Amino acid sequence: MLKRLLDLMMAMVLVVFFVVPFLLVAVAVRLTSKGSVLYWSDRVGRDNVIFRMPKFRSMRTETPSVATHLLEDPLSHLTPIGGFLRKTSLDELPQLWSIFRGDMSFVGPRPALYNQYDLIRLRTEVGVHVLRPGLTGWAQVNGRDELPIPEKVKFDAEYKRRQSLMFDMKIMFITACKVIKRDGVVH
Repeated sequence: MLKRLLDLMMAMVLVVFFVVPFLLVAVAVRLTSKGSVLYWSDRVGRDNVIFRMPKFRSMRTETPSVATHLLEDPLSHLTPIGGFLRKTSLDELPQLWSIFRGDMSFVGPRPALYNQYDLIRLRTEVGVHVLRPGLTGWAQVNGRDELPIPEKVKFDAEYKRRQSLMFDMKIMFITACKVIKRDGVVH
């Protein structure tokens, strides 16, 4: 309950703080590529329930709906500003909407794509599926896109065991440092 309250309060502050960047990114996406400004992705949430998660569109509209690492040449699918959006994590800003709705938290396991069956299965086996997914998480600050799925699940399970307000604050601090340094971003 406290975590949810803190999520809502922090989301409200960040929406006000990021309103100008949000609008600038939306205009830039619209001007540099065809299609919607937002990409709505079907993701697996708490208790393996599917929800729709928004991101600023960084990939071309004809890109298959699979994890980026499964694309043959991911860079060829990026929009003109897609690489910048991903490296700066600005594509993630619309996920504040998912936090407001209660589909996500600031910290938790990153929500899997609906078709990442191996990740979903492993998370369910270790009980991680009961957690609300996060904008960032312990696996993200320990490797992000570079981690193989079993390793991600190990970090997710460790987060479940260790979760606390202090641990969440530590993860958010590490996340901020990694975003500023653009550390761990493959595409």
